Amino acid sequence: MPNPFNQQVIDEFRARHGEVGGYFEGARLILLTTTGARTGNRHTTPLGYLPDGDGTILVIASAGGSPHHPDWYRNITAHPRVTVETGAFTYEAEAVVLRGEERDRAFARAVEGDPGWAEYQAKTDRTIPVVALREVPVAGPPNVNADSMGEALKVVHDAFRRELALIKKELTASGGRAGLGAQLRVNCLTFCQGLHNHHTGEGMGLFPFLGERHPELAPTLARLHEEHERIAALVEDLRRVVTAENADPVAVLPEMERLIDELEAHLTYEEEQLIPVLEAATKPAEWAAGREDETAAS
Repeated sequence: MPNPFNQQVIDEFRARHGEVGGYFEGARLILLTTTGARTGNRHTTPLGYLPDGDGTILVIASAGGSPHHPDWYRNITAHPRVTVETGAFTYEAEAVVLRGEERDRAFARAVEGDPGWAEYQAKTDRTIPVVALREVPVAGPPNVNADSMGEALKVVHDAFRRELALIKKELTASGGRAGLGAQLRVNCLTFCQGLHNHHTGEGMGLFPFLGERHPELAPTLARLHEEHERIAALVEDLRRVVTAENADPVAVLPEMERLIDELEAHLTYEEEQLIPVLEAATKPAEWAAGREDETAAS
């Protein structure tokens, strides 16, 4: 059973699809559920994380600089299969403890973004572990933490909005530095790939599903397709400046702001047009059918 502080965070996280206040407000946060090394019981812990691309995120077993590893770390060394909740999605992952230079590079990236990690390391004699949580591929669409297709659309959109706000904040804060930090570059590129995957899934799954059942939506779906193309071009512009040699936050920020403006208008329009249709029409059987259509398209 989590301690009262953690339980409060867990409850708020689940109720608000990943958005919490207090100590973790504005942080990238997951809920990590592990299997107890000794008891075999399931334990859930809120943790900050770092994007790492390709379906992988990193968590750091700092325990605030304690001389002992946190319980969740001891659990994953015994039982590496874990459950990750991001607020929008829940998935199974394999926990892999990074070793040697790979660990050191990942930890250096973390410190570059937040010097607090170095302060934790300075407080303890143990080498603070870095753990990669690698999503286990499964057939079918992602498991969205929602009870309907309309709610799922809003939950996923809000996750993109939060991540964009975080990246913009990081870019603004690092604008006086020489060069774009390695972790900030990863954050940008991970977001770009996630948005590409989402729009590809919509174009191949959700939009055909709606088009077949609601021919009157043809003009709306055509507009959304066109907006996807414009946003894809902006994403490529962002990738170009992020991956450029000697990339600078000052150069990246305007491209990010252009993407934010275009994407927010797109998300708002899509929600206004599609959520009422999805909520009115999708009973449990249709919700399942829609997800099956996405599976066939992926």
